Amino acid sequence: MRNLEPDIATKVYHKDVVFERKPLGRRAASLMLLFCLILGFQQVAIKGVAEEISPLSQIALRSLLAAMLVIPCALWQGIGWRDVRAHWRPGLLVGLGFTSEFVFLAWGLHYTLASHMSIFLYTAPIFAALGLHLMVPGEQLAQRQWWGIGLAFTGMAIAIAPGQAGSMDTEILIGDMMGIVAGLSWAATTVVIRRSSLSEQPAELTLSYQLSVMALLLLPAALISGQLMSAQFTSTVILSLGFQSIIVSFGALLLWFSLLRSYRASQLGVFSCLAPLFGLLFGTLLLNEPLSFNFLIGGVAIMLGIVVVVR
Repeated sequence: MRNLEPDIATKVYHKDVVFERKPLGRRAASLMLLFCLILGFQQVAIKGVAEEISPLSQIALRSLLAAMLVIPCALWQGIGWRDVRAHWRPGLLVGLGFTSEFVFLAWGLHYTLASHMSIFLYTAPIFAALGLHLMVPGEQLAQRQWWGIGLAFTGMAIAIAPGQAGSMDTEILIGDMMGIVAGLSWAATTVVIRRSSLSEQPAELTLSYQLSVMALLLLPAALISGQLMSAQFTSTVILSLGFQSIIVSFGALLLWFSLLRSYRASQLGVFSCLAPLFGLLFGTLLLNEPLSFNFLIGGVAIMLGIVVVVR
């Protein structure tokens, strides 16, 4: 979901070829449902094996493995070293933003629940809309979208407020705040892409920057901190890493880019709001995570706000 762009028109012009963006049909809707299911399971896959291997080590390894799959795809698309050098500045920035997003995601999962992280991470469209409004001509928000942003921020305040008993779990609050910062980092990469030459480049190039920078930064960090050396590579951990690397970081993102190329981004954006709902469901059912009443109310308000903004 890194290159979600509002489509003002239904046609995209690229290299003298006209691509007609189609409305979602049954096949595209089924693929989007699959995409949202995969993303919704992502936080649960990380949290579920966190006792055997730290979230930071998981993200470092999965970024390396996914980069080893994406880079050959980029080469096959005709992307060469000249392209890498020509766009290295924005490429470095989106790589740093991508790394920041997952560092805060990994750090936050030490404190909060996977269901909470699923909701707060996907506040990214709200922050992206604000950033694009301020920095990109033609992306100014309509009055309806401002109402959606207000609803989403109200939902955040409700979701992190003390529960019914009037008490607040400090650790969960810290993790929830880190989830919001992860969403901010994700939004920042979207703004950088839209304002830079990467907005006109193939998705494989952008994804190669993101995965390569993250692997180069996080693998040494995981080694130096001792987290990677203490990891236990059980069969469950290997399955989780395989899912995160091949299915999430490689397959799901390329599926998203192919759908974005063929179908209307506004409809895809609304559909993608199912991902945090699936994350909430999986966290509750598979990890037995408790749900407070205020978090449910706040989460619904956040999701409704996001739908209003990206619709």
